[in-house]
Amino acid sequence: MTQTTIEQVRRWRGPAVLSFGFRPFFLVSALWAALAMGVWLLVLAGHVLVPTAFDPVSWHAHEFLFGYLGAAIAGFLLTAVPNWTGRLPLVGWRLGGLVALWLAGRFAVVTSGQVSPVIAALVDLAFPVVLAGALAREIVAGRNWRNLVVLGMLAVFTLGNALFHWEAARGGYAASGMGLRIGLGAAIMMIAVIGGRIIPSFTRNWLAKGGTTALPAPPMQRLDRAVLLVLLVTLLSWAFFPSAQATGWLLLFTGALHLVRLVRWRGLATLTEPLVAVLHAGYLFVPLGALALGLEILRPGTLGMGGAQHLWMGGAVGLMTLAVMTRATLGHTGRPLSADAGTVAVYWVLAVAVAARVAAGASPGLAGPFHAVSGVAWMAAFGGFCILYGPLLLRPRGMGGA
Repeated sequence: MTQTTIEQVRRWRGPAVLSFGFRPFFLVSALWAALAMGVWLLVLAGHVLVPTAFDPVSWHAHEFLFGYLGAAIAGFLLTAVPNWTGRLPLVGWRLGGLVALWLAGRFAVVTSGQVSPVIAALVDLAFPVVLAGALAREIVAGRNWRNLVVLGMLAVFTLGNALFHWEAARGGYAASGMGLRIGLGAAIMMIAVIGGRIIPSFTRNWLAKGGTTALPAPPMQRLDRAVLLVLLVTLLSWAFFPSAQATGWLLLFTGALHLVRLVRWRGLATLTEPLVAVLHAGYLFVPLGALALGLEILRPGTLGMGGAQHLWMGGAVGLMTLAVMTRATLGHTGRPLSADAGTVAVYWVLAVAVAARVAAGASPGLAGPFHAVSGVAWMAAFGGFCILYGPLLLRPRGMGGA
């Protein structure tokens, strides 16, 4: 299968960026993460008015959860599914057409104040629906039933996006609505499932290469399956009953379980290789976010709901996707799987962005300065990714070391 994939990629004679799914989608997702944050900071300062039908906070939340993350998920799955199914990847102008659908969605949402909300929603939802269809065809044709669960999570993520549009069209504050919770819950479930496969595997490979005999627990053991089931129940409770005391206790219990799960993967032994350690750091935000949300439900005003929620949105989603994008780009462009100083700086700057955003929720009197620090750091992180990894994504494999 590897040879046929390579042949498919090499037969493509157009722009190198369209030769594999991770190339265009990792690039546009990072560019959008930096650009949309810049627009958001200008909106907060009162210098820009976005012509969207969403209220400004809902536009901001939508574009980072469903816009940025939607593209990052596409880049990962369009690269991983060929490996899972043994079938050829999406290459060339068909891949370019999928990117165009994503771009059309961003334009539709940002200009939705000028058109019908139904039209804006249909244009935005066309991308995840077509993506899911393409992935489903490959998974079914390859009889790769094990990964239908990933397709199911993508479908729930898309459902959250549709509900977000519906809530906004009805005049609701979609940034705190059920659509956002369903979409974010699906994202956290993806991180827990896929992260539970790749983090212990990559850690085991790196430790074994160094001669270490104390290896992490194998992926997807009985404990992992139990922890994932508890997480699913907790996310459903949070989606439908976000203020219930029972949801708060479930979140605390889930956070503790995922800390135990993470410890079993021996992340502390990987600190000398940031490319591996950052995967553990990204996953750490899953239990931290659950604990913070649970505490906020049970003792309101601790971090503020927005601050607690950003441990998932900025921390788990932001850092985990950045970790996967850097590692996948290096691996698929023929570079050594090791983080250089620039990559490490990008990781740390993103951590600063998350810390500042959480601090803004915990310190309402200083929210403005903390929001500014968080936004600038976020832009620096994803702008830094574009500077460091953009050339690798744009050049053919083998040119300039890529």
